[in-house]
Amino acid sequence: MEGNVASQPMSGGQNRTAAITILAVLAVVAGILNVIDTLRYLGLLPVAEAFGMKFFATNWLGAILAAIVALIWFSVARQLWNLDPRGWMFIVLIACFNMIFLALAVIGSSTVQAVAPAFIVSAAALILALLPGTKDAFGRL
Repeated sequence: MEGNVASQPMSGGQNRTAAITILAVLAVVAGILNVIDTLRYLGLLPVAEAFGMKFFATNWLGAILAAIVALIWFSVARQLWNLDPRGWMFIVLIACFNMIFLALAVIGSSTVQAVAPAFIVSAAALILALLPGTKDAFGRL
């Protein structure tokens, strides 16, 4: 059975839809945005005042948490690309938590402009994840 591997169904008859591809790309973009936040917290890029532990104008707690969230986004992107149902669950959870924490950051000392890109990416990812076709591709109803 020869043929194009990309055109064959993935993992038990599931197909990667355009929405899933866009969702995986959004997860990578969200990961990159969190890497940029990590660099800001480390003082390597300009950063607004934030709460947390600071040593030599470095927000270590913020940097560690942003790096962990970046790793989660990249892991979710891999899971989505491989049509792993856990990826769908993680994208919904991490997008919700990320939007909540970004809203709290605005209530704190961050500006709306600073968190808007990450909030928009998280909201778009959540909307795409909850589309019926996307849920169906991961076996969710």
